[in-house]
Amino acid sequence: MAGSDHTAQGIAAPDTVKILIAGGFGVGKTTMVGSVSEIVPLRTEEPLTTAGLGVDDLDGIPEKKATTVALDFGRISIGQDLVLYLFGTPGQQRFWFMWNDLAIGALGAVVLVDVRRPESSFAAIDFFERRKIPFVIGVNGFYGEHPYEPDDIRESLALPENTPVLLFDARERTSCRDVLIALLDQLIAASAR
Repeated sequence: MAGSDHTAQGIAAPDTVKILIAGGFGVGKTTMVGSVSEIVPLRTEEPLTTAGLGVDDLDGIPEKKATTVALDFGRISIGQDLVLYLFGTPGQQRFWFMWNDLAIGALGAVVLVDVRRPESSFAAIDFFERRKIPFVIGVNGFYGEHPYEPDDIRESLALPENTPVLLFDARERTSCRDVLIALLDQLIAASAR
C-alpha cells in the first residue's frame, strides 16, 4: 500500500490501493465496479456491432448488448485512511493488450468467474499467476444462483487451496464489498509474511 502523504495543513492523505477487476467477456466486471463504487464510475462501454460477429463469443450470454473497450474505473473508501481504486479490465481477447498497462501498480485483483462459461476465466487466472499478483476468485451468481460450492470451483479451475473462492452477486454492493475485503485480508496476510 502506498505511504500516506501529508498536505500543507498537516492532514494525512489516505493510503491508496489499486485493484483490478478482471475476467472474461460478460462475467460482470462493469456491473461489479458500478455496484460498489462510491462515485459514478467511468465506463468505456460501446455497443456490440455487426463488426464483432464471428469475433465476439456470445455463447451463454445472448443478452449482452455492450462491451468495455478500455477500462472501468471506480473508487471505494475503506474507513478514513484507505481508498481502493478499482480498474475493470476489458474481457474480450482483442482488448487484452490493455491488461499489461492496467496491471502496473496493482496490488491485487478479483478474477470474476461465470460458472456457465468457466473457460472464460482461464486467461485472467494465468495472467495474475504469472505476474505473482495476489487475487481472489469471485463467482458471480447470475440470476441469483450458485449451483456449485467454492471447493468444487477451486478444483475445476485447478487453483491452490489458499486461493479464496467467494460466491457473490455483482449487482449487490455488500456482496461486492465482501469480495474486496477478502482480497484486502489476503494482501494484509501476504505483507505480514
